[in-house]
Amino acid sequence: MRILLIVPALATALALAGCAVDTAAPARAAERFHAALAAGQDDAACGMLAPKTAGKLPHPGQTCAQALHELKLGAGGAVTAVSVWGEDAQVRLSGDTLFLHRFQNGWRVRAAGCEPVRDLPYECEVED
Repeated sequence: MRILLIVPALATALALAGCAVDTAAPARAAERFHAALAAGQDDAACGMLAPKTAGKLPHPGQTCAQALHELKLGAGGAVTAVSVWGEDAQVRLSGDTLFLHRFQNGWRVRAAGCEPVRDLPYECEVED
């Protein structure tokens, strides 16, 4: 009888472990984005943006890299929190908050340079 009670508990534990949310991948994407900015690799950072975000960033006559460089986003810093819901994530760094979306080719930055606004959504320097 004791074995029958352990098997359902083990099955439940394994099922929950299989459904664990991956917070490491969006955190790494956010860190890579800020590392590229810090290294002056604005083209590489633009490649990490969601397509819609990259398309909305530049003003007429600018490239994405030029527009991103002009924003002078602050240092990212260490990851302090990651929240994932479905295909979207929020990564809080010590110096920035980013919103990301999971595409077929990985996590891409949808918004960066985000600051919370009291009782309102975040206000972001880069967003789609």
